[in-house]
Amino acid sequence: MAVNNDKRQCPVDHARFAKVAGAANSSACPVPHGSDARVPDGHPVVAGQLNPLNNIPFGINDASGSERLSTEREISSIPRGDESGANWDYPSPQAFYNALKRKGWETNEGDVPTMVAIHNFLNEACWGEILKWENKYHCDCKDIKLARFQGRPSDLSPKARWMGIVHGADKPFDRHDWTVNRCGKDVRYVIDYYSGHDEPDNPVFNVDVRPALDSPSSVFDRLKNFGSTQWEKYFGTN
Repeated sequence: MAVNNDKRQCPVDHARFAKVAGAANSSACPVPHGSDARVPDGHPVVAGQLNPLNNIPFGINDASGSERLSTEREISSIPRGDESGANWDYPSPQAFYNALKRKGWETNEGDVPTMVAIHNFLNEACWGEILKWENKYHCDCKDIKLARFQGRPSDLSPKARWMGIVHGADKPFDRHDWTVNRCGKDVRYVIDYYSGHDEPDNPVFNVDVRPALDSPSSVFDRLKNFGSTQWEKYFGTN
């Protein structure tokens, strides 16, 4: 699986995830494609809340309905934005399958473990891209956490709209906004997901990860990053 990081581009709406991936290759797991790098998106229910990392209701594992899918969850490398000191956990294959069924998507159970692996890898890659931004421009803070996220598939980001108008780029198939806690300060990141050109037996995801232009600090980070990227492009790193 592949992800491109030229655009700093990643959690996933599982129904959209299944739809995009399934269209790419019937033998591949139903997972959405999109990013600039190579890669493969829980706890008890409280008032119907969703786990911000995977958009699955907390505790959805309880009703398995299948003996073939594991209910074991993998712990991510992404710290939670609370006082627990714990990391977010990914959905188990059974929880992932249940979430797809709740949204009306028929999915081959045999594909689900691979889908979960890709989903988890994609989220890890996105978090890695966020950390690159943070380490490059805010290295004084060593305590970066994911506070929450929001799926916004119907909202085209200004950059995605600009890329479509000026460069004729395809629209992203999904968008998420991740809010990270930077040593007590909330900072929003925008993530656009694009379908890539799959390699043999290797689905490609293109994701564009960058700070949202909603604060002077983030605007400055984007300008500095654009300047350094252009300098490297025309003058190299030496």
